[in-house]
Amino acid sequence: MPPAFLSNVLRKTPTIARLANRGVLSVSGSQAPEFLHGLLSTQVSDPPKGPFYSAFLHAQGRVMYDVFLYTQQTSTGLPGYLLEYDCRSSEAQPMLPMLKQYVLRKKVKIRDVSDQYDVWTAWGSELVSEVPKTWNWAKSGCVEPVWGGDKWPWGTEHESIADRRADTLGKRLLIRKGDKQANSHDIGSASDYLLHRIALGVSEGIDDIVPMHAFPMESNLDVMGALDFRKGCYVGQELTVRTYHTGMVRKRILPVLLHEPGNPSESIGAIPEFPLHLDIRPMRTALPSQDKALPRLRGNGKLFSTYGQFGLALLRLEHVISALKNELAFEIENPSDGKIWQVSPWFPNWWPEPPVEE
Repeated sequence: MPPAFLSNVLRKTPTIARLANRGVLSVSGSQAPEFLHGLLSTQVSDPPKGPFYSAFLHAQGRVMYDVFLYTQQTSTGLPGYLLEYDCRSSEAQPMLPMLKQYVLRKKVKIRDVSDQYDVWTAWGSELVSEVPKTWNWAKSGCVEPVWGGDKWPWGTEHESIADRRADTLGKRLLIRKGDKQANSHDIGSASDYLLHRIALGVSEGIDDIVPMHAFPMESNLDVMGALDFRKGCYVGQELTVRTYHTGMVRKRILPVLLHEPGNPSESIGAIPEFPLHLDIRPMRTALPSQDKALPRLRGNGKLFSTYGQFGLALLRLEHVISALKNELAFEIENPSDGKIWQVSPWFPNWWPEPPVEE
């Protein structure tokens, strides 16, 4: 369960915020659906059913970009798409030249239209009705949302998407530069949105899903609906599907509370900034017994995005389970002052419950 005082720092009113560091590419042409279908980790239907969340992987199955794919009305009447992604520099090849190398002779046109759009996100109201879903669990620990009903879960509006990565996450919008967004929402900041998605355990962009290093299931792309394990060939498909059938998901990104050693407190004074990708060390707090063995303290976790006391971290699941039973604790050293902080993870309320073993 999340810390009780988390609700005290979350925005209570319907909010809309513009997101920086987001690029937008236009992909159009008669073979655009076929082109994207061979590269993205999810199905691209022709004609498109609507927008969705997906990812580009490299040949070894690591994540290059997590992306939102929006539909667009084109003057030719053919399907048009807009790809929204984190455009900051990273170890991954820049998106535009990466896609162009796969065009070959296909009838596809790719353009950078980032100067034409602003990316906004809205949350905190009943913007869209939730489409019911259940969960499909594999023995490997991979999880897939299974959508109920006959509605497309991500919405059907052009240049807009119902953000189904987590319950109550909200809606995402592409607004043409110069256009005003007329609604009754309060204007928030990117930091407000960061805290909102941290509270829901949603990883996003290069800070959380480290390009060329992150595995898709460890980054929760399966839980967030960005992977199709039954789809035919696409770049990175082999290792992803092999993990689904014969591997094991041992780590996940989860929300965490950073606090002084001991019981978490709502008032701890000034919170220092934590650099990205600090190591999180597991520490044993209980002794093993003859009746029950405790997990080995192997491997460190990693701290990703933070906002005050709250953050996202990649942790071994066996360590998380032990920590929730007070058998183990996580600690981190902030290099700015050398102070040791404790790291307490939790599973978000919407997180899928594993099936009961018979």
